[in-house]
Amino acid sequence: MDEQDMFSGLVYCMDCGSTMTLSRAHTMKESQYNFTCQNHCKNGKNVCSPHYIRESVLAKVVLNDIRWITHFARQNEVLFAQHIGMKRTKEARKEINALQKRIDADSRRDAELTRLFKRLYEDSALDRIPDEQYRILSDEYLTEQKQIQEELPKLQARQQELKDSVANVARFIDKARQYDHIDELTPELLRTFVKRIEIGERSKRYARDAARDVKIYYRDIGLVDDLPQSMAAEKESKKEQEIA
Repeated sequence: MDEQDMFSGLVYCMDCGSTMTLSRAHTMKESQYNFTCQNHCKNGKNVCSPHYIRESVLAKVVLNDIRWITHFARQNEVLFAQHIGMKRTKEARKEINALQKRIDADSRRDAELTRLFKRLYEDSALDRIPDEQYRILSDEYLTEQKQIQEELPKLQARQQELKDSVANVARFIDKARQYDHIDELTPELLRTFVKRIEIGERSKRYARDAARDVKIYYRDIGLVDDLPQSMAAEKESKKEQEIA
């Protein structure tokens, strides 16, 4: 096909984490285009199940969810910001604290390795240890220290990202204001709001009417799954209207 699909790089298998492969061809109708777990396609059913979903069905699910969440963000800015803010703050604080423990441990070990290497060098210079033992130990210390020094900036960057993310809900609301009328799902709309989509397997294999999970992770605010009662009620009401 001559053009890149708008979902490219966004759709993943909920169970194994593999990307979902889009099947489409000039001989197929657009309504037949579908996503399947890439891991299943390559390695078979013993590794992962298909997680099959038609592209048209996924597009409808994503469009409806974007419409709902941006509508609520515009109409109930304070409640939306409070809910997402508290959720993100709690999650972020937990991960920030865990990262800080790893950063502190790595920093202490890095300083300890520097001291050990210095002492090892002095022992070697004074012929307290054989050259072969010096070489083995120094290689081990340097390898471990290199790994730590490569990991530390990544941990610190992730920690800063989490600290910044607490305020990102305001950025999402600003974007929602710009899209007050959403008629169709476009690549621009999708890339503006969605970071990742995960497809779950049907509760009953090969049953077309069986339920399946589709988790949408939004840019700036992540997964919105534990809704306040008022938000959940409004979403269900919108679903009923769409079905009718």
